[in-house]
Amino acid sequence: MMESLMVKDLCKTYIVNKRQNNVLRNINMEIKQGEMAAVMGPSGSGKSTLLYTVSGMDDLTAGRVNFFGKDIGSLTPAQMSSLRLDEMGFIFQQMYMLKNLTIYDNIILPAYQSGNGRGREKRKEINSRAKELMHKLGISEIAEHDINEVSGGQLQRACICRSLINRPKMIFADEPTGALNQQNSGEVMKELNRINREGTTILLVTHDMKVAAKCDRVLYIEDGSIKGEYIFWKYNGPEENREREKKLSVWLMEMGF
Repeated sequence: MMESLMVKDLCKTYIVNKRQNNVLRNINMEIKQGEMAAVMGPSGSGKSTLLYTVSGMDDLTAGRVNFFGKDIGSLTPAQMSSLRLDEMGFIFQQMYMLKNLTIYDNIILPAYQSGNGRGREKRKEINSRAKELMHKLGISEIAEHDINEVSGGQLQRACICRSLINRPKMIFADEPTGALNQQNSGEVMKELNRINREGTTILLVTHDMKVAAKCDRVLYIEDGSIKGEYIFWKYNGPEENREREKKLSVWLMEMGF
């Protein structure tokens, strides 16, 4: 498998009150195309900063990030914005959606904004894809609802639809189940696993061992550095949950989590 994301000697530093805060220190990692990888670590370890930096949402201080052959550190802000819109999908713990739009309109908005979404025929294709995605994720019935008229699980599945509307090469997810109860968390992970099996590469940050155990690989970050990784086999279904969670739990204890 080819690398979808290659990170070499990545550093991220913030200056706070004239003091230097080294949040990421010489990060080296690769995410293969079609892989589903999780990043775990204690609070303040740099998990979310890593996700934001490798996806171009935040500038890197030093090092290189290569996304499907593109050096994101060399892109202009306009080029980076286009790359995020057209080739990346994002899912966050806080389900950011526009309050004045319906669920359906929120889902199609990124595609309409894309350079590939201009013209009547293109928009007809976008509308059909949005309906197909909503059907796959079981939320067709809430298409015309406002965002405050649906459950947290439904809203997060709508966010997944939105992240997929432009057929991204890779999805970046920051605590995608963090605001959900156990049942809704399980439903969202079921959809992410299905999307991954269909070929979409996923990198997610989580504090939840049950979520990480459904991934192919877990990276452990502490004090801004990757301290180790645990490699699973491809997730096949809930019958494996107990075994995978047990193996991951033992490893995380060894890592000091």
